Amino acid sequence: VQLQAFGGGLVQAGGSLTLSCAASGSTFRRKFMAWYRQAPGKEREFVAGITGTGSTNYADSVKGRFTISRDNGDNTLYLQMSSLKPEDTAIYYCNTFALRISTLSSWGQGTVVTVSS
Repeated sequence: VQLQAFGGGLVQAGGSLTLSCAASGSTFRRKFMAWYRQAPGKEREFVAGITGTGSTNYADSVKGRFTISRDNGDNTLYLQMSSLKPEDTAIYYCNTFALRISTLSSWGQGTVVTVSS
């Protein structure tokens, strides 16, 4: 699966933004997908995940503020972000879900989200 995230930008604290991820390949609908992010000077971290049937899970830091969803017909993954905080500033990536991020060897283009205070 090839992946490209887009939709990032500059937003004020408290604002909202929706990210999209376009995926190629016929296996997308069966994949457990996830959003990850990497803040400046920090390691990449899990943000949210969604199974092929729509079950979701979230990092504690975004729970209640972010919503992950998918459109299997369009091979697209989404991340709706609200009540954004400066600490949400990062490059956001989509990829398949993995318990250990280090096992993911291929990353598509991320999208930059900057939250100003």
